[in-house]
Amino acid sequence: MPTPRELLIALNADPELSRAAACRLARTLEEWAGARHAGDVPALGLPALALERALALRRTAAAAARREVAAADRAGALLVTRADADYPPALLDLALPPPALYVAGELPEAPAVAIVGARRASPYGLEIATWFGRSLSAAGVTVVSGFALGADGAAHRGALAAPAGRTVAVLGCGLDVDYPRAHARLGCEIRARGALVTEFPCGVAPEPWRFPVRNRLIAALARAVVVVEAAPLSGSLVTARLALDLGREVLAVPGRVTDELAVGTNALLADGAAPALAPEDLLAALGLEGGARTRPVSPLPAGLSPPARRLAEAAEPGRQTAPEELAARAGLAIEVALGALLELELAGALRRLPGGLLVRGE
Repeated sequence: MPTPRELLIALNADPELSRAAACRLARTLEEWAGARHAGDVPALGLPALALERALALRRTAAAAARREVAAADRAGALLVTRADADYPPALLDLALPPPALYVAGELPEAPAVAIVGARRASPYGLEIATWFGRSLSAAGVTVVSGFALGADGAAHRGALAAPAGRTVAVLGCGLDVDYPRAHARLGCEIRARGALVTEFPCGVAPEPWRFPVRNRLIAALARAVVVVEAAPLSGSLVTARLALDLGREVLAVPGRVTDELAVGTNALLADGAAPALAPEDLLAALGLEGGARTRPVSPLPAGLSPPARRLAEAAEPGRQTAPEELAARAGLAIEVALGALLELELAGALRRLPGGLLVRGE
């Protein structure tokens, strides 16, 4: 007989089982794993074909688990199942937690806040997501988001801009799938300062239905969710609804009533969500000390070179920093950084102070 861990991995990876069936079978593993026939199993609320498939999987579960572990290893990830002690306990709040997770990096133990918003975020939305991500991360809070273009990416980058910032990206595809391609470098940075997480096996491509499935993990991993921008019927509103179902705090950033991307957030506020006017509102929702209210940094100019953008994102707003320290924080050689710093000064993104120190204004 396969071990519970092997069965969970095999269930999670089997393409013939729906996600709901795989999760329900994982939750009721003890009730069917040792049965000889489907008729020996009490009613589990599952289609007969799904139960028969699970019983048949027992013969191949060990081999399937070895293949999945090897695939995870090639992707630089670990496989964590419900049978393992390091399975995130917050996910057990879900009605149907995933049987297994692929984790590249390390899941932080700090309290977490999810920041979600539109893929086609406005400049205002990107600014707010970056500000919230950076400020919350600087306060020791892990920032969770969905690794998508737009607000998600801004939240992750904001978190990484804090010196010891940590962030978790929940994917809607396999870890080895380069999606979105524009986030390849960001993914590497997140691995080093947090984790990339998915329940989907390696090689699984992103499809529209996978993202609502992914959103339930975002909601569960966080103690509070803030929606930055959301059009009607958007995925961000799905995450907010899932968070409410789990008893998590939901906050929304107010927007202009004439903006389509504010329709969803303003509707949340009308329905009783708390307004998120500053990162300190999120800290208060977590019962953490917020300190003085911060302000968002000015958005970066368009057209910056990649080294210049990395330096600007590494500059802590309002803090005077030496060029050498900024270069080290951005992971750039000093000779590369000096040219990029001049570019930032000319663009007005950094100011040089007497004595040669640099500061990014608020």
